[in-house]
This record gives sequence, C-alpha cells and structure tokens, in this order.
Amino acid sequence: MAQGERDNTTVIDVESLVSSMENKIMGKQLSLSPDHCIFRTPSILVKHRKEAYVPNCFSFGPFHHDQPNLKVTEKIKLKYLQGLLYRIGNPKEVYRELLNSIKKVEGEARDCYAGNIDQNVAVARNFVEMLVVDGCFIIELFRKDDNVVPKEDDDPIFSMSCMLQFLHNDLILLENQIPWFALDILFNKTKGPSETKSLIELALHFLGTVFSSHSLPLDRIPNLFKDQKVKHILDLLRLSLVLPSEEVKIYERKRRLKQQNLEWQPIPSATRLQEAGVKFVRVNVDSILDMKFRNGVLEIPSLLIQETTETIFRNLISYEQCLPNCSPIFTSYAKIMDNLIDTTNDMEILCKKEIFDNWLSPEDATEFFNKLYNDTYVKEFYFCELCNALNHHCQQWWPKWRASYVQNYFTKPWAIAAQIYAIIMFILTFWQTFK
Repeated sequence: MAQGERDNTTVIDVESLVSSMENKIMGKQLSLSPDHCIFRTPSILVKHRKEAYVPNCFSFGPFHHDQPNLKVTEKIKLKYLQGLLYRIGNPKEVYRELLNSIKKVEGEARDCYAGNIDQNVAVARNFVEMLVVDGCFIIELFRKDDNVVPKEDDDPIFSMSCMLQFLHNDLILLENQIPWFALDILFNKTKGPSETKSLIELALHFLGTVFSSHSLPLDRIPNLFKDQKVKHILDLLRLSLVLPSEEVKIYERKRRLKQQNLEWQPIPSATRLQEAGVKFVRVNVDSILDMKFRNGVLEIPSLLIQETTETIFRNLISYEQCLPNCSPIFTSYAKIMDNLIDTTNDMEILCKKEIFDNWLSPEDATEFFNKLYNDTYVKEFYFCELCNALNHHCQQWWPKWRASYVQNYFTKPWAIAAQIYAIIMFILTFWQTFK
C-alpha cells in the first residue's frame, strides 16, 4: 500500500452477524397468520384517496383508537353501554361477564389484526375493554335501528342527521373492524328473550341499502349464511352481495370444472356500445354483480351512487387485495365499470336508463369509476364471458357498420342535417320519377 493511502477495509464479525440473524428468525412466526383478516390499507392504495380509509367520527378496534379527533364520540359509546347494562339489570355483574367472555378469546381476536397492535401501550392494556365497549355500541346501534329496543329522545345518533351518515362510512372501513365472533359473543350474552332476529339480520338491515334501494330479502338470509364464517362487518357486506350472485356461482362452477375462459379484452364504453346497437336495461336482482348480456341487451342491476359509495368500494377492493386467497370479485366489478364509463356522456346514458341512481355530479361520478381500481391486481377476472360476448357482438358486421355510421353521420349537427336533406331529396326524386 502506498504511503499516505487510506485503508478503507471494513472488518466483518461473521459470528456476531450469525448470532444477530439467529435472534431474528429462530423460533419466530414469520409467515402471515391465516387468521389475519383486518389490515391496514396498503400505502399504494391510500395515496389515491386517503380520506376513504380513515374514520370520520368513530373508531372501532385498535388501529385508530388513540386518534384525538375521534375521542369525542367515546362518550356516545359509553352512553349506549350504560343503556344496555341497565336494561338487562345488575350492570356490574353483566359487565364483568362480558369482559370475561371476551378475555377468553383475546388471543384469537388479536390474531385477526395484521401488524403490531401493541405499539400503543394503552391500547394493548385495554384491548379487551375496547372490544366490549365498541362491540356493545355496534350491537345496540343495530338493535335501535331495527326498533328492537327503543330510541331515547336525546339519542345523538338518531337525533342528529349527520351521525348515521358517519356510521355508514366508519363501520365499513377495513382498518376499523372488530372480529365478528367477538360481536356475536356480546350479542348472545345481551340478547333479550323477545329478540328473534340474528345479528346478521340486524347488521344487514342497517347496511341493506348502501348499494341499492333493492335490499336482500330477509327470508333469504338464514339459508345464505348457513355455515358461513363471517370475519367482520366489511366481510359481511361483501358476502351479502357475493353469496346471492348467480353469475358468481356460474363462474365458480366453471372454474371447478376448468371450463372457464380466462382470456378477455376490455369492452367499449356505454356510448360506443349504444352506437353498436346494444340496449341497456335495469334489472332488480339480489346482487349488483349479476350483469348479463343476451339478445343484444345488457342487463345491469341498479346501483346507488352517493357520498359513501366510493369509500365502500375502495375498502372492499382493499380487503380483496390484502386477504390471502380472496377472489377479486369487486375489483373485477370496478374494472368493468371503468370500461363502461369513460366520459360523462356514458354516465348520463346509464342514468337515463335508471341503472344508476346518481346523487353526485356526472363529473364526480365518472371520475370515481375511472380511478377506482388503480394500482390493484386482478388475478382472476370474474366478467370474462360478459366482456367476450359484448366484444363479439360489436365485431359482427351489422353492429360494427351501425356504430361506424352513427359515429360518422349522427354525432355532429351538420352531418345530421345533411342526412335529413339527403333523405328528403331521395323521397322527392322517387316521387317525381313515378308521378
């Protein structure tokens, strides 16, 4: 080494590295727990619309429990818990029983949350109490909404018009969930002798019209959810649309038999489909997923588009992206809707057919669909056959010629006038010839 030249060689202690790695990996559970079902939304999805993934007023579960802006509604939760305990009687003993019941499943409940929920010492210490307070509030909310128990005149949830809107938003956030089995335990422990409806029925009554004015018939719920393991409220909402869907059942059956065609191409927009002679018809079915194309008619279930619609879809999509082996059904739905709705004209076509009940501006509703599934991955597309059927229809000579003719001669006022003039001249010439 030349004089004055610096030795940059770093001495590596191999044994210390081996010991360090041993501490990191030996005897530790590094794989994703199969019980994880409540996740923090991936940052790649959050960046598109952060406010769609965080609660407005109410925190449920540990992820947002320590947020200062949500502390004010803790008093409302305690008011609901107080009403529940005093209605049952012997409040101290009942509360002790509720705490002990949740304490028995604390480990199982913790396993439902992906990520470290013990970083906040207060949340970690009060985890059981938090589940009891949050869970009893949700259960009482569902009971009051369905008039199972009376509402007090000073009840802030039902006397303030904004509160129900906030709850419809906050209850379906992926990061704001409570394990369903914990809710079910609390429900059964506090169930009155005259109560006949299940917790699933009460929850779906509260959430029943978030997508459409046509809600799932109550008499179908027991059979649909028989032997079905519900993970949380967001999962229940998803299942309430997936389980009754005939199209999803057909897809799953063909997949099991390996008859499902997985190749597909995007479909034209609603405007282009209309130019090709496709007719749009609203249908009232039990699931918004049941779109069908037959005899030149595209049948689309009605969809309510309002302030909370984007939030619900984004959280359903985020849930499908995070949950292992979860079928990307709503992600597929978002993708085909983005194909259909390219401009405000497409939105207006579907609104005029009463397929969409849109409470937003056409511009906002169009933008919502155009950006809904960005940065998501669709391993299986559930509307392959629908897309293939529509594309096949548009490639036939008559729809193809009709679309070209309409686009070239009926999209501009002067072209329409020229067509009318040509028709009049043809009629006059024909009449003059045979006069």
